[in-house]
Amino acid sequence: MAAQKINEGLEHLAKAEKYLKTGFLKWKPDYDSAASEYGKAAVAFKNAKQFEQAKDACLREAVAHENNRALFHAAKAYEQAGMMLKEMQKLPEAVQLIEKASMMYLENGTPDTAAMALERAGKLIENIDPEKAVQLYQQTANVFENEERLRQAVELLGKASRLLVRGRRFDEAALSIQKEKNIYKEIENYPTCYKKTIAQVLVHLHRNDYVAAERCVRESYSIPGFNGSEDCAALEQLLEGYDQQDQDQVSEVCNSPLFKYMDNDLLAVLVFMRERTRICLS
Repeated sequence: MAAQKINEGLEHLAKAEKYLKTGFLKWKPDYDSAASEYGKAAVAFKNAKQFEQAKDACLREAVAHENNRALFHAAKAYEQAGMMLKEMQKLPEAVQLIEKASMMYLENGTPDTAAMALERAGKLIENIDPEKAVQLYQQTANVFENEERLRQAVELLGKASRLLVRGRRFDEAALSIQKEKNIYKEIENYPTCYKKTIAQVLVHLHRNDYVAAERCVRESYSIPGFNGSEDCAALEQLLEGYDQQDQDQVSEVCNSPLFKYMDNDLLAVLVFMRERTRICLS
């Protein structure tokens, strides 16, 4: 079966090359037909699990589409080439091609498709290069924000924030969480703003920046419903415990259900911060 598919792929490649040839009566290559044959070859090689050959066919298809000024189809082919590299576990190279595809989608005027491609690239690279994944998620968020799709934008910012916290890049995490909070406020999702304020305070305290943590709470009083909420009360109690170096009060707040059922990455920060506080205040 595999041998049959490989032969099928080779036949399509040969047909594509013929379409690209010029002669006395054919002055211009037939890029459209060649691209179609390269695409068929890629499918055949993929079905035969010959991913290197499938990737090469996709790249040839992309170039043919570019020569035919069919940017969207060229981008699709580059993205498919990236997915072939993924099958070969060549993830950084895969991400490069998917990024290239996303830029072409933007140039073609299809930002939604560009954003989906960037997010897909972020997911591919997240476990081996979190820093690159953060960049991709932030790019995706920017695309969605430019299209005024704020809910999708803030979801991607959240992914970036979690990776920044996980990587202990707390200065950047604080800024990222603030961006999330601003968007949630803009779309009037105030309860989530409260949760983001808790995240901000924990990150700032982990940075040993009590002033920034206190300022976050103070600025959040302008968010409807925050003043008087259990989130606000807990944060005021936490900051008071820090200010007065009251280990029992800090531990009481950190052990409350409000803090215990947070995002796993922030929970890890909380555990580390609580242990450090115990040492510092003892």
